[in-house]
Amino acid sequence: MTAPTLTTDRLILRAHGPDDLDALTAMWNEPAVYRMIGGEPRSREEVWIRLLRSIGQWQAFGYGSWVVCDGPAVIGEIGLIEARRAIDPPLTLPEVGWTLAPDAHGKGYAYEALTAALAWADRQGITRTTCIIDPANAASRKLAAKIGYTHVRDTTYKGHPVHVLER
Repeated sequence: MTAPTLTTDRLILRAHGPDDLDALTAMWNEPAVYRMIGGEPRSREEVWIRLLRSIGQWQAFGYGSWVVCDGPAVIGEIGLIEARRAIDPPLTLPEVGWTLAPDAHGKGYAYEALTAALAWADRQGITRTTCIIDPANAASRKLAAKIGYTHVRDTTYKGHPVHVLER
């Protein structure tokens, strides 16, 4: 299975492809992006592996991530992943994640894209999901609450505190 294309009033959510590497590498090297997600920029190689993983998740699990586009411009990534993170106790639900380029922040794009992605998931019978958020990331905590996530516990991931939320 490949990612279905989803559209909203302003956005297109589409499958990842090799041509997205430059835009995604640029995004993952923006301090406003990586500051709350690992704290380090991503190398081109790391972004390439992430991109390939995104493509493969659809084949392996029937769900995955999308590239978020505003017209032809790639502005982020959003979707459901099977991360199998080293978190104790382990996460047992598909994990929702979102990352947008700094120029796309504060415009309601993440809410719009997440609403479309979660509506798609609901239609597939994926009605329960989880997400992890850095406690310092007030914008993501607010967005998660707005789309129905509630805090279930605190833990650490790679030595950093995170909130675990479920919907």
